[in-house]
Amino acid sequence: MSDRSTLAGDLLRLARVKASVTQEELAERAGVAQSLISAYENGRRQPSVPTLTRLLEAAGFDLRMRLAKPDVQSRAAEEWAGCRPLAERRRWEREQNAANP
Repeated sequence: MSDRSTLAGDLLRLARVKASVTQEELAERAGVAQSLISAYENGRRQPSVPTLTRLLEAAGFDLRMRLAKPDVQSRAAEEWAGCRPLAERRRWEREQNAANP
């Protein structure tokens, strides 16, 4: 589960990997430094929405957003998982990943 502070970086990494391009190639396409792509993907910096849109477009994707009510069940499951012992959380995460490849 991603922390909200790394959401943009995770989205950028996913787009880049799906596009089968390296950080260097994406940086060249977008006209930015590779170190900036790395900083975004690793959560050291946060791109603005216009910057994220431009980077995703350079990878061949559109950024689409929508407003939705919070998923209360999902949030409750995250809170429940967060209070479980570490070994139990890891086992649960492995089971969830195996069930949703």
